[in-house]
Amino acid sequence: MKILLLPRYSRNGASTRLRFLQYLPILRAQGIEVIEAPFFDECYLHRLYAGSPAYGSVIRAFCRRFSRLLTDSGADLIWLEKEALPWLPWWFERRLLPRHVPIVSDYDDAVFHRYDLHRSRFVRWLLGSKIGAVMAASRLVMAGNRYLADHAIRAGARQVETVPTVVDLEHYRFKRIADDEGQLRIGWIGTPGTWRDYMTPMMPLLIEVAGAHGARLRVVGAGPAAEAHPLLELRPWSEATEVSDIQQMDIGIMPLDDSPWSRGKCGYKLIQYMACGLPVVASPVGVNCEIVEHGVNGFLARTEAEWREALSTLLRDADLRRRMGQAGRKKVETHYSLQVWGPRVAQLLRNAALGAG
Repeated sequence: MKILLLPRYSRNGASTRLRFLQYLPILRAQGIEVIEAPFFDECYLHRLYAGSPAYGSVIRAFCRRFSRLLTDSGADLIWLEKEALPWLPWWFERRLLPRHVPIVSDYDDAVFHRYDLHRSRFVRWLLGSKIGAVMAASRLVMAGNRYLADHAIRAGARQVETVPTVVDLEHYRFKRIADDEGQLRIGWIGTPGTWRDYMTPMMPLLIEVAGAHGARLRVVGAGPAAEAHPLLELRPWSEATEVSDIQQMDIGIMPLDDSPWSRGKCGYKLIQYMACGLPVVASPVGVNCEIVEHGVNGFLARTEAEWREALSTLLRDADLRRRMGQAGRKKVETHYSLQVWGPRVAQLLRNAALGAG
């Protein structure tokens, strides 16, 4: 069996790395050949995270993708991240995709809202229904949460499976908590964009709570979007250090606003925290309400008062942090691990290639 993998990014793109690339060793061990053909290259991501224009990378990306789609790969299945040609209409994309090869499309965020909620009326008219059309044309849609799966069902997808974004338990080790932990750290991991959207509004409260309890804030991946502060420990993101950075946190947080885009998020940072044995505090938005069992592996907090109380409670109580961290790790082991989902995804892909439901 041969799969043509058409991801959005190369390895440094989180969605590609987690939704596709981490499954490749499992697929190849089962004798499945995978041809990788990412849309964007590493240069694009480096410039994107640095806030620099990447027009040349975008032009090269379209040229590469056109060439790939016009070349017969001999694949039995196309495994597609979101769409083949971003910002181009479905009728054009459909003409380039090989009609005789079934498609499995995968979604880890509400990319359809980039089009159907766009401020431009022309974009909404031209592309508003595009992602729904891709879903409807797919033999299988793999959705990272129920919000995305429901959209696929409404779009007319033939088969929809909810597949969470997972961690490799061999890589994510449980944090050992000492009796005397020293200065505590409230932690967050993400990108400059998510920092600006969700963390910047929270910073006055977080600084207040951390200062009141003698704690610090460990921030990974915010880049130049984060302003320096004496209580802020800013760390660059890298795949090699992200787990050790999380293991140096004591509480993991995921604030969100309650918007259509946020409801499409897959809660991956919560899964990362929990895999390392951290208690979590998160906004009760979308899949966060499934991942976080309030009072068991963390707290759901909507208002500033609820955030203040949840963080203060955890900062004061080491035993509670330990119990919640253990509960979170167990949930990841049973529901959000590569060890559980790797064989399932492999079988879903085989079935799709064979036309089995």
